[in-house]
Amino acid sequence: MTSLLWETGNLPAAFTTFVGRRSDIAEIRRILGSARLLTLTGVGGVGKTRLALEAASASRKAFPDGTWLVDLAPLRDPSSVASAAATAVGIADLGVRPTLDQLAGRLAGRRALIILDNCEHLVEACAELAGTLLAACAGLHILATSRRTLGIAGEHILTVPPLSVPDEAVELLRDRATALRPEFRITDANWNAVTRLCDGLDGLPLAIELAASRLRTLTVEQTADRLEDRFTLLTGGSRTARPHQRTLRALIDWSYELCSPAERLLWNRMSVFTGDFGLDAAEDVCAGEGVPRHEVLDLLDRLVSQSVILTTDYEGLPRYRMLETIRQYGRQRLAGSDEAEILLRRHRDFYLTLATHIADTWYGPGQEKALTRLRAEHANLLAALDLGDDPQVTLALAAALRFHWCVGGFLGEGRRWLDRALTAAPEPTPARARALWVAAWVAQLQGDHSTADEWLTEAGELGEQLDDPVVGAYVTGLHGSSAVSRGRLAEAVSMFERAIATHPADDGGAVAVFVLFRLAVAQTHLGDPRAAETGERAVALAAAHGERWGRAYALGALGYDAWVRGDRDAGMALTRSALEIERGFNDYIATSLMLEQLAWATASCGEYKRAGRLLGAVRGLWQDIGTSVSAFGPRIAEYHVRCEESVVQALGPAAFERALAVGGVHDSPGRAIEYALSSDSGADSEPAAPATAPSPLTRRERDVAALVAKGMSNRQIAAALVLSPRTVDGHVENIRAKLGFRSRAQIAGWWAANQPPTP
Repeated sequence: MTSLLWETGNLPAAFTTFVGRRSDIAEIRRILGSARLLTLTGVGGVGKTRLALEAASASRKAFPDGTWLVDLAPLRDPSSVASAAATAVGIADLGVRPTLDQLAGRLAGRRALIILDNCEHLVEACAELAGTLLAACAGLHILATSRRTLGIAGEHILTVPPLSVPDEAVELLRDRATALRPEFRITDANWNAVTRLCDGLDGLPLAIELAASRLRTLTVEQTADRLEDRFTLLTGGSRTARPHQRTLRALIDWSYELCSPAERLLWNRMSVFTGDFGLDAAEDVCAGEGVPRHEVLDLLDRLVSQSVILTTDYEGLPRYRMLETIRQYGRQRLAGSDEAEILLRRHRDFYLTLATHIADTWYGPGQEKALTRLRAEHANLLAALDLGDDPQVTLALAAALRFHWCVGGFLGEGRRWLDRALTAAPEPTPARARALWVAAWVAQLQGDHSTADEWLTEAGELGEQLDDPVVGAYVTGLHGSSAVSRGRLAEAVSMFERAIATHPADDGGAVAVFVLFRLAVAQTHLGDPRAAETGERAVALAAAHGERWGRAYALGALGYDAWVRGDRDAGMALTRSALEIERGFNDYIATSLMLEQLAWATASCGEYKRAGRLLGAVRGLWQDIGTSVSAFGPRIAEYHVRCEESVVQALGPAAFERALAVGGVHDSPGRAIEYALSSDSGADSEPAAPATAPSPLTRRERDVAALVAKGMSNRQIAAALVLSPRTVDGHVENIRAKLGFRSRAQIAGWWAANQPPTP
């Protein structure tokens, strides 16, 4: 595990230079050396989040097992806090085991740090989370940022002060102003105006950053004079009457009034987004009267230049975001208008359209990109589901997100939303019919076959009543999966064959891809010689559609059939090919089943230590899922037991437990697949931690990574290294590929984690 893991898309401010705060960082490190819970408090805009991140980076050696950031600003539901923390730590929300239990299990025995950022609106839930985890995990420390303390035993509190004036505040102004206007200088001639400006802004970092954006067109003297006039009106001239919060509000008011009418409208309208968002979402949701669609990009660029909007990325997708203080300001402005409800519905409808398109075109190219987009939009998707003004629309959205739930690692979230939506919309509509079979699929993957069967029965009756053959085909296929789980194999084969025979011709082959690999597995269970032919049909159909998820399952089915027939080499090769495809997904179920299969084949080849380690990797995944291999049928459970027994007999109980422990550190689908496909997963030594491994980057790539970590854009890096922007683009892509990263934040975190410790 890397010693520093930055959550993708969080905190774009991390891409700018950090100024000052050395004594604050030292104090945080000192307190964390003995205390296990430290809360940084202070007014909005004082820089609590950025200080926490910098202190965590400086403390990386004290927390060798990981540092994770949990951004709570987008959340509104207290029950989502534990899920957000689990997602940050890399635990999929699969919904069977309680989330807090999964977190405690993952973090037990580790020296790690969690940053709970923006707790103030969810204090009670954050306090419960912190108290539970600290009690269960002796090596865990928590650093919280909040305008309110958590109020639990053992909490240490550090109030974050504004930047010192003139030293730190002036340096921040200089740094941000020169980034926007390279010729800007602080001289003897403007020194008094600079210090007057910083002093008038109370040393608040956010206020200074907003003011710096005005130095593109105003002198320091003009900026300071205008702000002084505004503050005089605000407080009647009394400096002591103006708390820091009102300083910031006055500056945001001023920034807002300096915007053009169209910029203000866009600012207001973009406040309906939760977390970050893409350009297409901004154009679709925010365009309208006063903001033509073709002007949205230009208006966004202008708001970026004014530090109202920040740019970021999520796993390579360019994104925009607003700091929470700025977003709340826009939301308050929007609340006073007639279009607030209209915009919230447009927001919901945009994400319904997006989810529906992905579901309808799933069985084709671009599945990994589609899941990445849904992950990027997760916070906005939950906000759209939570609108609740039309239960049928909510039901349709919950069903359309089926691959996000089932393949993307959000089974638990999907189960909760489908349960809620089905309860709220009992009418016999097409949306309910689809949601019922999707909910049944989710329940099956969680091992809850009795509930799944109830939903399938209702879905089948409703599909027949509505004359919906697509619903009928999926229901029949899922009934087949239910029969497999109970060992009724002949019945399962009959169900699968009927689903394939009755699916409508105009569904693009979706049902056939969904069902064929299941049929092949059931046929192999029965010893049916047609299994290989069925698997090959499934592979060919998936390949014809440019589809990869079903193809991986089909290759796995062929590998299973080859192994059962005694062709161990083919079984290993096909299963490894399936796992290669699974690298691009986050499918716990598929990865677990394929790793099981690889472990069985490996043991049958006499490589018992390797097989034991593979069983260790898959054991951790089953624990995260909250079920076991037995949920997928007695035949698979039988092979699992046989494999374990053969490995224990060959290695002995103690060596078997050691092998399980070595494999168990690979505790996510991606890490488990990487380990399974590596050439040394059976070696005697334990795998080296990524943070201490030799750098895979070339010297030039290391130069580029260092500048990425300093917050420089590709164009700025090109200028600094005297390279073309296109060359730098190539270096950044190579860095991402070599390190397995998808965002600049991860590169910055990796760079920080691989530097010598701060003295």
